[in-house]
Amino acid sequence: MKTLLFLCTGNYYRSRYAEILFNHHAIAAGLPWKADSRGLMPDAWNPGPMSRDTMAALAKQQIPYDTYLRLPIRVEDADFQAADHVVAVKELEHRPMMERSFAKWLALVEFWHVDDLDCCGPEDTIPHLDREVAALLDRLRSGAFQPPQ
Repeated sequence: MKTLLFLCTGNYYRSRYAEILFNHHAIAAGLPWKADSRGLMPDAWNPGPMSRDTMAALAKQQIPYDTYLRLPIRVEDADFQAADHVVAVKELEHRPMMERSFAKWLALVEFWHVDDLDCCGPEDTIPHLDREVAALLDRLRSGAFQPPQ
């Protein structure tokens, strides 16, 4: 089983949604991949274990998320060491954080361009994550997947 690590700032909204969505579809497709997620700067400003927008979007798709309910987790070097692939959901936001705190892992990260709530609402972010996760799953299924070197 290979490990995929999704990163965002708070590990509360985008990375959690991507993790659960990916795992749901990877299991259904029989792919030997399992996703996890972490935050580059999780903090106590978020109420509860996961964003209500994330839970609502998953519920709308009838994707169970109860087993994923946990408080956000800060990424550590061991998470990068254990991952076969890493995706940070917004390059403009997460590349500087990676450069400051985890520069030695930077070359291994695939960057997406999915905005957070400061730029747009879940009506834009969730479909964007849906498309990105679907494209990643397609690359994994087709054998066209090439992790960054």
